[in-house]
Amino acid sequence: MDFRFTEEQLMIQDVARRIAREKIAPSAEHFDRSGEFPLENIRTLGENGLMGIEVPAEYGGAGMDPISYVLAMIEIAAGDAAHSTIMSVNNSLFCNGILTHGTEAQKQTYVRAIAEGAHIGAFALTEPQSGSDATAMRCRATKQADGRFVINGKKSWITSGPVARYIVLFAMTDPDKSARGITAFIIDTDKPGFHRGKTEPKLGIRASATCEIEFTDYVAEADEVLGQEGHGFKIAMGVLDAGRIGIASQAIGIGRAAYEATLAYVRERKAFGQPIGTFQMTQAKIADMKCKLDAATLLTLRAAWVKGQGERFTNEAAIAKLTASEACMWIAHQAVQIHAGMGYSKEMPIERYFRDAKITEIYEGTSEIQRLVIARNETGLR
Repeated sequence: MDFRFTEEQLMIQDVARRIAREKIAPSAEHFDRSGEFPLENIRTLGENGLMGIEVPAEYGGAGMDPISYVLAMIEIAAGDAAHSTIMSVNNSLFCNGILTHGTEAQKQTYVRAIAEGAHIGAFALTEPQSGSDATAMRCRATKQADGRFVINGKKSWITSGPVARYIVLFAMTDPDKSARGITAFIIDTDKPGFHRGKTEPKLGIRASATCEIEFTDYVAEADEVLGQEGHGFKIAMGVLDAGRIGIASQAIGIGRAAYEATLAYVRERKAFGQPIGTFQMTQAKIADMKCKLDAATLLTLRAAWVKGQGERFTNEAAIAKLTASEACMWIAHQAVQIHAGMGYSKEMPIERYFRDAKITEIYEGTSEIQRLVIARNETGLR
């Protein structure tokens, strides 16, 4: 197995690292405190090809592979998790779904606008009463005689919802068919019938704006259906597989930032006349942090490699997401513990890493859902 990266992969990693260090990390504390959407920074990501890394050049993207996406996501997340959340949704959930299932016209219209950074995309699956149980959705799209659909209902926890121009929406078109009655649509938020709710006051990733959205007699044209009618659930699950690679990468970036800050701290901080990094209990934590971080990285790169081979990667993505998110949370926890009182203070970024880490165990499939996915793939039982 060759663990070396190509020149192109290293190039986009370097671009992402430079932006993260020069623009994102210095502004992270401000955006976390204010909750403002970092529009200028996101435009910079778009201008440098990071909002459409796997999008072919003919649709405005960088035309890179899944491993390039992982490397870039890690760097951006190490700078600030909220920025990487926005980047992940645009790459994994919005562009990926339309590239895989959209028409040529849809790719040119919607993917190009997002990949080039002209607009922000979003993904709307979750509802107030249905999270992990996505088939329990109540959002309805009623087909009309002329082929158009009238959409009514709510969606919740929509990342980038307050600022998105286009949204991939999943709505029930035939409730009697459960999962087979769900259809995907591409929503233009400038059209009548679309409404944004309150922005959620989140624990972490606060610069990543999140809100409820509501549809009141919103009319979707026939050419705004994504894929085939009734195939929405299948599309959503496939898109989430790709999304889990993105969230695993995000978790690695957060974990790496917490780990590197801790390494610097244990070398400098002294107790009982010596650096605390010389204490065996501290050294044990450092060793475990490093092992978990490397294991998560290798599993995530494996999932990206399988995806790049055009093979099914559901299990690999779930394993990567589960391992990386739980490693990230554990590493951030240990980082706070080692920093002690300073880790609990907003004077240092450690407490932000801790708050940001938690969401990686929740969105795009909780840790519990990942375990179900893995176990069902391994046993063949449902």
